[in-house]
Order: sequence, then C-alpha cells, then structure tokens
Amino acid sequence: GLLSKGVAKLTRTVRALQALGMARRTRFRDRTRSVRRRAHQIAAWLRRRSGDAKDEVLELTGELARIADATITDAQAVAINARRSLHRAGDAASGKATALVAELERTIGAVEQIISQTRIRIGGGVPDGATRVVSLHDTDARPIAKGRLGRPVEFGYKAQVADNAQGIVLDHRVEKGNPPDAPMLVPAIARITKFFGQVPKAVTADRGYGEPKVETELQSLGVKHVAIPRKGRPGAERQKIESAPRFRKLVKWRTGSEGRIAHLKRSCGWERTVLDGIDGARTWCGWGVLAHNATKIAVLIEEQEATHPSPRSTPTRRPTATGPPSRHPPPPTFRAA
Repeated sequence: GLLSKGVAKLTRTVRALQALGMARRTRFRDRTRSVRRRAHQIAAWLRRRSGDAKDEVLELTGELARIADATITDAQAVAINARRSLHRAGDAASGKATALVAELERTIGAVEQIISQTRIRIGGGVPDGATRVVSLHDTDARPIAKGRLGRPVEFGYKAQVADNAQGIVLDHRVEKGNPPDAPMLVPAIARITKFFGQVPKAVTADRGYGEPKVETELQSLGVKHVAIPRKGRPGAERQKIESAPRFRKLVKWRTGSEGRIAHLKRSCGWERTVLDGIDGARTWCGWGVLAHNATKIAVLIEEQEATHPSPRSTPTRRPTATGPPSRHPPPPTFRAA
C-alpha cells in the first residue's frame, strides 16, 4: 500500500512541477495504473489464505518494488533539472515551485526507504521498528507495540505527562518511536525543579519506570518519597516498602491520574495530531497542554473565590464645594490568590 501511494504521489508532484514549466523535457513515465493493479491483485490473493497465495503476494510485492524503483529513477532526474531551473531563476523563482521541488525530494527519500523495507520483508526479515516508515505523509511516525487485544500495535509518537495533585500538567515530552520509560523520568523532574525552583516532595509513576537507578537518582535530586513499583517479582524487603500506607496511597493516586491522559486525548487533541512530523506533533501537543492548563487553572481560581471570597469595598465619594463628583473612580484593589 505504501509503495502504491508513493508512486502516485511522485507522479502527482512531477505533473504539478511540469505544469509550472519545470523540467518539461525530462522523461517521466506514469506508472500509477500498474502499481494500483498489482495492489488490487495482492488484496485479492490475501483473501485466499493459502500457501500459494503467500508466494503470489511476495512475487507481486517484488514487482511493486521494481516499479517504484523505476519511478524513483525518473523522479530523481526531474528533481535535478527542476532544482537547476530554480537556481537559474534565483530570486524570481516561484515559491510554489520551490515547495514542490522540496516535496518531491522528500517523497523520493521516503519511497526509497519503503522499497528497502519491502525487500527486507520479501527476504524473510523484519524491518527495524525504530527506523521503519509506516506513513508516507508523516515519515517520523513509528510502530509502537502496546500489547492490547484490540490494537496490539499503534502508529505515532510516544508522550510522557507529569502533573500535580491539582491536575495541572507540569511537564510533557513527545518522542519519536518507543523509547524506554525509565530514562525519561529523572530529566522530567529536573526540568520541573528548574522551572519552579522547588523539588517535588513525592514522585510516583507506573511500573515501567520501576528501576533502582531511577529511584536513587530521584532521591539525589531531593525527592523525599518515591512510590514506583519495581519491575518483576519484588523480594520480602521490597514488598514491605511497597505495602506501606504512604506508598500505596501515592500509587492509587497515580492510577486515578490516568484519567488526565484520557482527557488530553479526548478533549485536547492528543488522540491525533493534524501537524505532520515530530516537530508538528510536539507543537500540537504543546497547544493541547496549554488549553488544558488554562481551563484547569480557571476552574481552580473559581473554586478558590467561591470558598474564600475577596472583600470588595465600595468607597463613597463626597461632592466637593467646587463641583460634582469625579467621573474617574479610584482604581479597585485586588487580593493576591
């Protein structure tokens, strides 16, 4: 599917460039019908679920890779000639043409990587998940194994959220691929400490962060209480620590705070980013956190004002002998909250 979409996108981009007068004499063959026909044949063979179907699918996939490779050769020639035309035009070059040439070069690189992945699969191997392209328009997205029954593998980015007892997100991070959880916690606490000028008294996280090194580094930062269940089966001494009332209370609070992630996904756009690339995903998630925090802080201020209303004095103005009361009342007084 990615090969078919890649060839179609290369063809559309080249046609758009040639319509602008770029690389018109460069030969480019439209192979969109060929790849779509083979993609349709693959879908038909996959429904048969037999050994012969598997062999036929692998053969058709190899043909798709060869067609995509030939399309890339033609597209590279178009990109080179179009880039020369832009260089000759100098400052008079069209912005649309410049963007199309850059898009063509990006698509060529993505399709080349997809071809490489395809040949690894045909050879019986599995492409590396850390570098595997799973989306043509968002080449930074990666497969992430979640282990769920309905969706064992998801595609996108990995995000970490750190919030406080009031529900305000203090730190968040969006990373490419599926990096391990444990090394991400201490830098997050260090950023929070630097930003607020105060070390958190207690830190809790799920079992994915449960490593002795993480707990030692958090304590070295000045954290008094660390409530992170360890990975694997804990020993007798560790069971005594994890059964302590304060430890269990913090772990239960962390379980309840999972709703924060669900809320960010449901109401703040974290379910799906509309901006491509890792930079776009970070920007999109940052705006979501800003919206969440602004709403949450406003609610907290309203609750505080309802519990402890601020006294508002209305000063009386007496008329003077020289004229009527002043039209400009004195400035109101505010209470720091």
